[in-house]
Amino acid sequence: MMRATPVKRLSCNDGENPRKLHRRSTAHSANVPAMHILLVEDDAAMRASLERALTRRGMQVSLCADGLHAAALWQSLQPDAVVLDLSLPGRDGLQVLESMRAQNAITPVLILTARGTVGDRVLGLNAGADDYLAKPFDLDELEARLRALVRRSPSNMSSPAAHETVFGTLRLDRSSGAIYHLGVPLEFTPRERALMQALLVRPGQALAKERLYELVFPGEIDVKYEAIEVVVYRLRKKLTGTGIDLVTLRGLGYLLKLSQPSQTP
Repeated sequence: MMRATPVKRLSCNDGENPRKLHRRSTAHSANVPAMHILLVEDDAAMRASLERALTRRGMQVSLCADGLHAAALWQSLQPDAVVLDLSLPGRDGLQVLESMRAQNAITPVLILTARGTVGDRVLGLNAGADDYLAKPFDLDELEARLRALVRRSPSNMSSPAAHETVFGTLRLDRSSGAIYHLGVPLEFTPRERALMQALLVRPGQALAKERLYELVFPGEIDVKYEAIEVVVYRLRKKLTGTGIDLVTLRGLGYLLKLSQPSQTP
């Protein structure tokens, strides 16, 4: 069993620049393309151990040490799978995951973290993770889970349904970000579209206002949380007649649900 070793967390002030930290370890295989893994882990000892272990198992490994640069590396490298820690400096792993899912990233994600409670696992899976492995863990199990995720990933499937999300009369094209109602594209502002995408990729699941704020207003620290309510109000008007309701759950956030048919006496 492999256990995390407590070490000093890395940051830009530790003398090691996270932008330069990511690199690719290449497995030596002339015949079989190596599975490319993006490993996002701030613990230097754990990161180095996993890099060596996965490389020995024939995988290609790119490294990232913090949450601030993880999304940019994810987008630029387009790995086959992402191994993501949650307790990251700069930006929490859940925030990185939700941000990428809102941008239609379909890369399989395995959360690897010391947060092993049922509640933590539910949060991770609801945020868009495909699998969850708590520390300490077995390397053989990690490898098996990663290979299973890549086999089942939408990029390895020929079905068009793997690239879209359908909820009621709405359809989200994950590749383009377009949203259709009965085949007709709906017009949204960029902020409305970001909020709709975040809710459509997890239909029927509530998303907290704070999470939506981070996805709809990324980096805009001068915008108040109440601004989300304005976007929600506009979306409710645009969803009229689609059979989809944007519902507020007090204390939990917002979700999309199918409208109830009207009752006639």
